Amino acid sequence: MVKDGIYYGIAFAAAGALLWYLLNAAFAAPLFLLALFCLYFFRDPDRTIPDGPVAVSPADGKVVAILGDGAECTRISIFLNIFNVHVNRAPIGGRIANVEYTKGQFLAASREMASSQNERNIVTIAGGSTSVRFAQIAGLIARRIVFNKKPGDTVDKGERIGLIKFGSRVDIFLGPEWEIEVRPGERVSGGSSILARRREPTGRN
Repeated sequence: MVKDGIYYGIAFAAAGALLWYLLNAAFAAPLFLLALFCLYFFRDPDRTIPDGPVAVSPADGKVVAILGDGAECTRISIFLNIFNVHVNRAPIGGRIANVEYTKGQFLAASREMASSQNERNIVTIAGGSTSVRFAQIAGLIARRIVFNKKPGDTVDKGERIGLIKFGSRVDIFLGPEWEIEVRPGERVSGGSSILARRREPTGRN
């Protein structure tokens, strides 16, 4: 479990206990339910990371859009509802080449406009002869993006690298060297679902 869940859970439980003491159990019940939900929401299950030249999903959720024809860059958008695991993972192994935070709005993360207008954190990972960008995007409820790495850090494929609190969206940008393996409407799991597979190089290097 992410430690934030423990903090939120203790805070709501303590507030519920206080209301129970001052008033009665009926007033305290919603806060106890919120405490239980926070423990559930901030769960952090282990995942089996696939081997090979693949890019894994950086988040749990539903693939809501795949844009691009693969000739230059393809964007895969994943929507996380409040019941999904919100821990984010590195799509490939490599070095954190760049981290760019951009302020923005807090539109519903399921909307296409969220990709360009919402608050977001764009991370570039360089691994081998390729690089992959992905964006942690805040949503209508999500108001805090957490990223635990910094430029220059090395990460493994599927490694935990942060989270977005409550409903949100993650976009991943893949170059023409990647063959997309998912389709809109599919549900994916962070760190274990394969989004794309690296194409075999052709011609001279």
